[in-house]
Amino acid sequence: MTERQAISYIESYGWSTTRLGLSRTRELLEKLGNPQKQLKFIHVAGSNGKGSFCAMTDAILREAGYRTGLYTSPYIQEFGERIRVNGENIPGEKLAALTERVMAIAEEMEDHPSQFELVTAIAMEYFRQEACDAVVLEVGMGGALDSTNAIDAPELAVITNIGLEHTEYLGNTLEEIAQTKAGIIKTGCSCVCYDGAPEVTRVVEGVCREKDIPLTNVDFSRLSPLSYSLDGQTFTWDGEEYRLSLLGPHQLHNAALVLTGIEALRRRGWEIPAAAVHAGLAKTEWPARLEVLSRHPLFLLDGGHNPQCAQALAESLAALLPGQKVIFLTGVLADKDYRSIIDLLMPFAKEFVCVTPLSPRALSAQDLAAQLAETGAQATACDSIETGLSEALSRAADGSPVVAFGSLYLAGAVRTAFRPALKKRQRRTSVAARRALTHAERLEKSEQAAARIAASEVFRAAHTVMIYRARPEELSLDGLVKLPEAQGKRFCYPVCISGGTMTAMVAGAWQSGPYDIQEPVPECSETVPPEEIDLVIAPCTAFDSGARRIGMGGGYYDRFLKLCTHARVVLAAFEAQRVEEILPEPWDVAVEAAFTEERVYPGEANV
Repeated sequence: MTERQAISYIESYGWSTTRLGLSRTRELLEKLGNPQKQLKFIHVAGSNGKGSFCAMTDAILREAGYRTGLYTSPYIQEFGERIRVNGENIPGEKLAALTERVMAIAEEMEDHPSQFELVTAIAMEYFRQEACDAVVLEVGMGGALDSTNAIDAPELAVITNIGLEHTEYLGNTLEEIAQTKAGIIKTGCSCVCYDGAPEVTRVVEGVCREKDIPLTNVDFSRLSPLSYSLDGQTFTWDGEEYRLSLLGPHQLHNAALVLTGIEALRRRGWEIPAAAVHAGLAKTEWPARLEVLSRHPLFLLDGGHNPQCAQALAESLAALLPGQKVIFLTGVLADKDYRSIIDLLMPFAKEFVCVTPLSPRALSAQDLAAQLAETGAQATACDSIETGLSEALSRAADGSPVVAFGSLYLAGAVRTAFRPALKKRQRRTSVAARRALTHAERLEKSEQAAARIAASEVFRAAHTVMIYRARPEELSLDGLVKLPEAQGKRFCYPVCISGGTMTAMVAGAWQSGPYDIQEPVPECSETVPPEEIDLVIAPCTAFDSGARRIGMGGGYYDRFLKLCTHARVVLAAFEAQRVEEILPEPWDVAVEAAFTEERVYPGEANV
């Protein structure tokens, strides 16, 4: 079984909201050897803040030296996000092997497990195999009858903020929902509870009294906000200062619950140094929760999908962007209270770009745009999330912030498509700026940039230099080889060959290669091994002031530069090609500097 086959098998079974109960999970776990009995848990239920609490607690425990398991749902981009050990997604081969084992058991069961029950069993066995010291376990829905509640008493039962949700399954009042979620509280554990609605607190206190459980309600008077920006926020807890990487005033309340939980774990004998708490909060990452995808343009992504989340987002926007109107990229599920969500965020809206989330329960972009238009809002419907992203980025050209929100089913697709969409726009903008230069301007600016390169230490120190022949609208380095500083150096040029690869040659003759680029004729040119190259002067489509680049589009340089093990790398471009910010990619090679006709932009290593 492959990873893809494993995910396909798991997702072929529904979430089983009509067959609630623990019997299938318990049967499945028993036939696996009850792996959950060999683990210790922090079990987390609630309506809002569960994921953030789990992420913060997991980060703190890892900083304290514990080997952690983290179980959350749904995933944003990759299925493996749901099952993590020490911050790493479950490997595909492990997921496949465990799924195959669980499938063999499930197919023999009279009542086949649901999707969530299958994943829960896989996670438990994986955490056991990985010998996790602590598992931070997020409830899927509810609490009492949720598949995760097949565990024995956890070390800590956590009740986060509770609101009205899933009323068709959990109850019609806060008291009924709280009673269901409090089902994770078992004799032998400790409990901490978000101090929210009084009726919720009364229910949790009653359950804890009945089971003789030590309960701590969060005392928010111990919390004092200090500073807040796109870089994160600082606050004090009992007068001690902390930094939190997550954005949003509501995250301070979640952090207060986390700190209360850490205190409860310490009382149970867990060794969690103060330094681990500070480092964990500062390093916590939790995607699609008021996440900054870029700063130029400012693009925020939030997976909030209910009125409580919308209220938190509204408070965050008021704090982060006071007085500013934003472009909302939004898509919602038809069965959510999206009208209340929109009402809460309408005061911040400049306009809406509407898309359809990737869910059969989604409200169509056209229906959402029509309903928004009835309120007088400016709304545009797009036929895909990619098109919507492009439209929103285009409208942000005037400097307006963009905020994507409405559903986690939207968030994953936006997060996946964002970088390609932004770079496509940056590429288009930079190319247009380059082409706007006259022929005379290009010649003059090319000479100035070549002189600046020739005068640099990185060029003077090189013997074998790889440069390029420019297309008509690009910065040309032809004049560089004629300058006095170039005498005695060996110059080689890229040659694009089959399979999307590149080699370097000293030219004996020239021919027109891919994309109308002049390159050496292989039959009468000398090949230069990449390890002999001292300096690569690379072209780019766009660059930023940190010398990060967007390549020419074919990826030839990205692959070739990794072979140039001794080479230093710089960029050559017109000043007009500079953009505000280029987001780094995993395959990027460190660039020392970007040279233009006007100046040198130092990169990761100064020239």
